[in-house]
Amino acid sequence: MTDRKTPVSLVLGSGGARGLAHIGVIRALNDSGKYTIQAVSGSSIGALIGGLYAAGKLDIYEAWVAELSATNVWSLLDFSFTSTGLFQGDRLIDKLGDLVGNQRIEDLDIAFTAIASDIEHRREIWLDNGPLFEAIRASIAIPGFFTPVLRDGCTLVDGGLLSPLPIAPIKSIGASHLVVVSLNGAEKEPPRAADAAHDEDTEEGAPGWLQNVKERIGLASSAEDSDSAIEIISKSLEAMQDRIARYQMAAYWPDTLIEIPVNACDVLDFHRANEMIELGYQLGKQVIDT
Repeated sequence: MTDRKTPVSLVLGSGGARGLAHIGVIRALNDSGKYTIQAVSGSSIGALIGGLYAAGKLDIYEAWVAELSATNVWSLLDFSFTSTGLFQGDRLIDKLGDLVGNQRIEDLDIAFTAIASDIEHRREIWLDNGPLFEAIRASIAIPGFFTPVLRDGCTLVDGGLLSPLPIAPIKSIGASHLVVVSLNGAEKEPPRAADAAHDEDTEEGAPGWLQNVKERIGLASSAEDSDSAIEIISKSLEAMQDRIARYQMAAYWPDTLIEIPVNACDVLDFHRANEMIELGYQLGKQVIDT
């Protein structure tokens, strides 16, 4: 009797900081002993986590992101002085580049595809060759938030706009089991996070200058507002992506679907990494063990 593992094509969806749950799902898949991840495709945060995993650098990234505070997150978002985006994003990408080094997609041990949206030609672009972080940088370029990437005459922005669950690019790999991780699952009553108060530098405890900057650029709500500008943007994107994702899964229904609740955390809550990784692990384990 052989103990062969089932080869998996893994699709990692878009959804901001909720995508840190992808790390936990990957851990759950590997810990199960049932599967071997043969190929990964991802949009936005899914491209980031998937690319790091394919490059064998996910442990390094996890150790780094687990130590981030709210102020650390904001210090990595450098303001753009152009009209194409609120943030340049170079400081964040440079930091990630320092962590993982320079790699090309075609040299990775696991097949990888990052998805970006070509807004000039209104099409999705499959980035499966060339510099890894150029592909990731394009896939995470939320319009109006991060500046776009120019590549081969195309203006590339966040892959989640047109393909929040990029299943089609990975179907050609031929792995026998398709696992899809959606970050737009049904809302659930959020548990009180055990580490909600572990960091005095949370949203409520952030330094006054940080909160003031956020309010001035519309990224924090006032007492009179129900939603901040970033919440309105993120909710709009989530509504659109949820509808597109439904069509994508109707065309290619996965063998295994793992859904992270859409209200698990806010789009920029990267300081809640440990909580999101654990959530992904537990939800992934529940589905895998079923």
